[in-house]
Parts: sequence; C-alpha cells; structure tokens
Amino acid sequence: QVQLVESGGGLVQTGGSLRLSCTASGSIFTMNHMGWYRQAPGKQRDLVATITAGGNTNYADSVKGRFTISRDNAKNTVYLQMNSLKPEDAAVYYCNAVVQRRYYTTPYNIWGQGTQVTVSS
Repeated sequence: QVQLVESGGGLVQTGGSLRLSCTASGSIFTMNHMGWYRQAPGKQRDLVATITAGGNTNYADSVKGRFTISRDNAKNTVYLQMNSLKPEDAAVYYCNAVVQRRYYTTPYNIWGQGTQVTVSS
C-alpha cells in the first residue's frame, strides 16, 4: 500500500513563507505526475501546482511567481515552496500523485491526508 504523508503546514502572517513536503511510502516502481491542490471551507478542491517526472511544472494563475513546486525522485518527495502568502491562500493543502507499483501494473491516483495552511492578515 502506497501512502502520501504531508508536512509543513501551519500559521503564517501575510507576506510570509511556508514549505510543504509530501513523501510517498511503500513499494513504488515509479511516480509520474505529482502535485498540490487546496480546498478552502465551502469551496471545491483546486489545483495549485503539478510537476511531471521530468520536471515540467504547471501552476494556477493565482500562485504563479509566488509558489514553486519541485521534487526529489530519489526520495519520492514533492515540495511546495510558498512565498508572499496571502489570506486567500489559506486552505487545506493536499498532495496528489500518480503511482505505479510495478512496471507491469497500471498507474493509479492517490491523495495525502491534507495539511492546514492558515494566513493571518
């Protein structure tokens, strides 16, 4: 069973920074797309940023220039560096990954449990 464990959330003032980490544990052959999504109370879960195994990135317009996604394939870990945080960035942040457990198995999508980010004004 593959699991994603997130860390790094917390409370920060407007303009501050946080770095989220998400590590996959379990038997893994390869991890394809990895990404971060967020969900604020009463709202749908939205994409924040994604990164392919080759390092190609994609960002929501609202975070471009402020957030940076990166990954360490050797550690099966994806990071989200968040700078210049705004109150509207407050949400539960979820890690997402497409995992393949064996070379002959079908990749599948998994989610972490979420980590809370709170931004005080």
